Amino acid sequence: MSVFFDITHTTHYRYAQPITLGMHKVLFRPRDSHDLRVLATDLQVSPAPVNIRLIQDAYSNSVALIQPQSPASELKIVCSFSVEHTGTRALDFPLSPRAQTFPFDYDAEEQLVLAHYLTPYYDDPDGQLLAWANQFTVGQDVIGTRELLVTMTQFIRDTMQYQARFDEGVQTPFDTLRMQSGTCRDFATLMIEAVRRLGYAARFVSGYLYSPGLDSGTDIASSPGSTHAWLQVYLPGAGWIPFDPTNNLVGGNNLIRVGVARHASLASPVSGSWNGSIEDYLGMEVDVQVRKIIP
Repeated sequence: MSVFFDITHTTHYRYAQPITLGMHKVLFRPRDSHDLRVLATDLQVSPAPVNIRLIQDAYSNSVALIQPQSPASELKIVCSFSVEHTGTRALDFPLSPRAQTFPFDYDAEEQLVLAHYLTPYYDDPDGQLLAWANQFTVGQDVIGTRELLVTMTQFIRDTMQYQARFDEGVQTPFDTLRMQSGTCRDFATLMIEAVRRLGYAARFVSGYLYSPGLDSGTDIASSPGSTHAWLQVYLPGAGWIPFDPTNNLVGGNNLIRVGVARHASLASPVSGSWNGSIEDYLGMEVDVQVRKIIP
């Protein structure tokens, strides 16, 4: 059954005096496919930009390259989308016979295409990440390929504390393990690095979360209507399957993907440059509204 959403994402930068604004990159359009259809988009920029170019980057993300007019004392970027989401029944998709139990091998063509999603981003000289990942592979005669991922997703949700952090950047997986806490992007990064060491191809996903708590009155770990991050793992026969360790979600229609990359730093919703003194920067405000629409 289809679910419809209206999403408005506002990013507002403020400066103490007019400064020179450089090019800004915006992950602009949700990644549509068989389960997610983009119905409408809109992009408003203030001050009015000199130009906007829409491109696809190396990951096939839809990117808006914005050159704002300057000098200016603020920059406001408002992205609006309407989407139809049919959901991903991730637990129902059959896997290829060769991939039903762990460990498994990707075929030669898959290994070629997935190479940068199979390769860890962080070095693990002491084997700390591998040891943490290996705890999910012991004590069983037969380990289901998907079941291992479901268990790890739930384990992160149950044992680690979600803490909002509005600074840019992502924790290393070692910091997340040490502190047993982090944001959605930190938990996604930890799980990506762990499963890559077990031989899975995994990629970082940025987008939006709709919380059923808006309708039922219950809470979810990451606040509703926020930018969000999770991961996808490629499973032969089932394709790219979403796993959200922050909220213990696997598939469904509450995760609205926008950008993918091999690491969180490469899938920032908005990034750009400006020239001025550090004291000129007064801060950034982000407001995201995700509304479920009844047709």
